Amino acid sequence: MSFAASDPRPKPVKVADEVRERIRSGVYPDGKLPTTRELAKEFGFAGQTVRDGLGVLVGEGLIFSAGNRGYFIAGDTDVSSARKPDVVEEIKEMRLQIQALTERVAALEEGTASGGA
Repeated sequence: MSFAASDPRPKPVKVADEVRERIRSGVYPDGKLPTTRELAKEFGFAGQTVRDGLGVLVGEGLIFSAGNRGYFIAGDTDVSSARKPDVVEEIKEMRLQIQALTERVAALEEGTASGGA
């Protein structure tokens, strides 16, 4: 696929618009998008340009990145539900770490204020 040279939209927007339309048209029935390398080759853009375009769709909540596994349609129930427990657990772990760090900082500040440390 090639885009018209007269199209004034930035390349990542062109990628986002095309992939969005494909998702709406049901081109990816299994919920998994082609790799960024495959899309870059197909569109004739650099890999980073494709990643930037996919980033637009991630920001919209239309797709999500599963790291090295690729990009998936967010509305795909099989893929979304498989990913949610991991995200929830990661958030819980981050909250615990933040709480522990907050307590350590408070203790350090209290020690400094009272003339210790």
